[in-house]
Amino acid sequence: QVQLVESGGGLVQPGGSLRLSCAASGSIFSIGDMGWYRQAPGKQRELVATITSTYRARYADSVRGRFTISRDNAKKTMYLQMNSLKPEDTAVYYCKAMLVVGPTTQGDYWGQGTQVSVSS
Repeated sequence: QVQLVESGGGLVQPGGSLRLSCAASGSIFSIGDMGWYRQAPGKQRELVATITSTYRARYADSVRGRFTISRDNAKKTMYLQMNSLKPEDTAVYYCKAMLVVGPTTQGDYWGQGTQVSVSS
């Protein structure tokens, strides 16, 4: 079964740091673009950062300079290093990846989400 599993969320004080991981598992031929998204209570899901298979990264204005997205293609894992966290970063964080799962089969897959809470 092909799936994405996030980990690394938790409760942290303002100014603190967390590192999220997103691991892909199952029968996967290759992985294309990957990204992190988040959804706060009562708000729409929004893009946080994306990274291509050639490691080109893009960030939302709200996190640029504080968050760093990376990936390890050999481990089929993506990361999000979050520094200088603010209360407004509180949300459920989801990873998304374009997975090639067959010779002619590919699609976007989502993880189940991990909660990040920033509070004193």
